[in-house]
Amino acid sequence: MKAIHVTRLNGPGAVELQDAPAPSPAEGEVLIEVACAGVTFPELLQTYGQYQTKHEPPFILGSELAGTVVESRSSRFAPGDRVAAIIPSGAFAQFATAPEAMVLPLPDEVTLEAAAGMPMNVLTADFALRTRGNLQPGQRVLIHGAAGGLGSACVQIALAMGAEVIAVVSSDEKAAMVTELGAQHVVRADGFKDAVKAIAPRGVDLVVDPVGGDRFTDSLRCLTTFGTLLVLGFTAGSIPEVKVNRLLLNNISVAGVGWGAALPSDPLMAQKQWAHLREYLADGQLNPHIHARFSLDQAAAAIAELENRSVIGKVILDIQEDTNG
Repeated sequence: MKAIHVTRLNGPGAVELQDAPAPSPAEGEVLIEVACAGVTFPELLQTYGQYQTKHEPPFILGSELAGTVVESRSSRFAPGDRVAAIIPSGAFAQFATAPEAMVLPLPDEVTLEAAAGMPMNVLTADFALRTRGNLQPGQRVLIHGAAGGLGSACVQIALAMGAEVIAVVSSDEKAAMVTELGAQHVVRADGFKDAVKAIAPRGVDLVVDPVGGDRFTDSLRCLTTFGTLLVLGFTAGSIPEVKVNRLLLNNISVAGVGWGAALPSDPLMAQKQWAHLREYLADGQLNPHIHARFSLDQAAAAIAELENRSVIGKVILDIQEDTNG
């Protein structure tokens, strides 16, 4: 089969399309013919060897995919089933195996392309808002990086849960996208605190922050009493620090959101989340905005899109477009 290998840790330009043996499923695993794969920020970090999950080169890149079951050594899936899946590596290939617990059945209404762009972002967003943030209908949520893959998933899930969304973006194009998603308010990253205070003088209940960097303190200042800032990542590159007296004096909280780190405590967590989200999936409330599509041999360019900070929504690799040509 054809697959994208990381051969050296020099960034996106170092990935190579190479032949690889097709995998075989072990007990409890599912073999999937990959139709599309999602490109995520961890993939960019992995090409530099900077992600917390380390793989020694050469390895096949990619963590989320959608396709059709070819062979199943699991009682839950049969050949021909349409599924999405999350795996540690190996998604950027014609075929991939995944453990049963990380294979997600697709409603008929969800296309394989859309499904490939959802698992990591949607499950992380659900974990952030519902599990770590205890979001309730009618609450206000401030979402940084709202036009990115994870940010836009947070926008859609917050709206599906009945929240009022204030989306933080950096351009007119990104503002148009999150408005199309349904965000009730859109503010610019520069000077966002004052803009948020004009919308919500008493503050917001939750701040979703996958960005980090120098906006962290102003995000704390946007919280209402008993509000929570959810830390999802640091795409700005720097890890902020908090003076905990701010938390004490204002009765606010900072909560870490490590979806992957929570999986070992509940191996069926992804399945439970997916079942909870099924209604949102089936009625179209969760449907990623596709920024760009690339064929498998264009994987380096696809990953570079994330490095360029130009992505609005989700980047997809169309595996079959390249391999069936």
